[in-house]
Amino acid sequence: MAKRMLYFAYGLACYAIFLATFLYAVAFVGGFLVPTRLDGPPAGPVGTAVAIDLALLAAFALQHSIMARRWFKQRWTRIVPPVLERSTYVLFASLALVLLFWQWRPIGIEVWHVEAPLARAALWTAFAAGWALVLAVTFLIDHFDLFGLRQVWLHLRGRPCAPVPFRTPLPYRLVRHPLYLGFLLAFWATPSMTLAHLLFALATTAYILVAIRLEERDLLAEHGAAYAAWRARVPMLLPLRLRKRAASAASPPLTAPE
Repeated sequence: MAKRMLYFAYGLACYAIFLATFLYAVAFVGGFLVPTRLDGPPAGPVGTAVAIDLALLAAFALQHSIMARRWFKQRWTRIVPPVLERSTYVLFASLALVLLFWQWRPIGIEVWHVEAPLARAALWTAFAAGWALVLAVTFLIDHFDLFGLRQVWLHLRGRPCAPVPFRTPLPYRLVRHPLYLGFLLAFWATPSMTLAHLLFALATTAYILVAIRLEERDLLAEHGAAYAAWRARVPMLLPLRLRKRAASAASPPLTAPE
């Protein structure tokens, strides 16, 4: 019982770190309330800043993708108890973001600046909607399983942790990756775009496109032809093919994103 309580405390701690990191990320990208921000005056030579920022983004992308792959999980759970695998993934992802926040180098070169009040309001609304979509989607696909709390809670109660039933709530009937769409909105919707912000947005967009390929390859291997048919029917990121969705309730569901 003591070990179960320890595991549960570890899962809670990892979740608390994630939550603090997520809230900091919103302010970091938006440029308010926190001491380190995505935008700002130059912090050194432009070439050095770009190299450091790209290295920080690459470190996050590698951690996020490698630890999500099945081959890594199979080896990793020989070291980390399986019940703690998701919490540990969340912890490492949060620490990679903390490193990025800490060492990020603003560049200060303005790419665009929107002055019109209505346009600024529209961009800030899209920014807020992107983050809200990210958070809402996590709850639609089981927020607590995604961030490791369900696993440690069931373990604490001595109950097996069966896989969460796959399902396709409304956003997944419009696009295959609404969570990634939310991130893209949050990263690109800004009335003041600096070179550092543009670098961040471009790099994260490239990462998202690669991550989708890797994620869908795993899903295709797991679900086969049924998943292939669903993928062919539902757009990836933009709901541009809104047609005949009567059969979508029977579509193969999407698993939790990375």
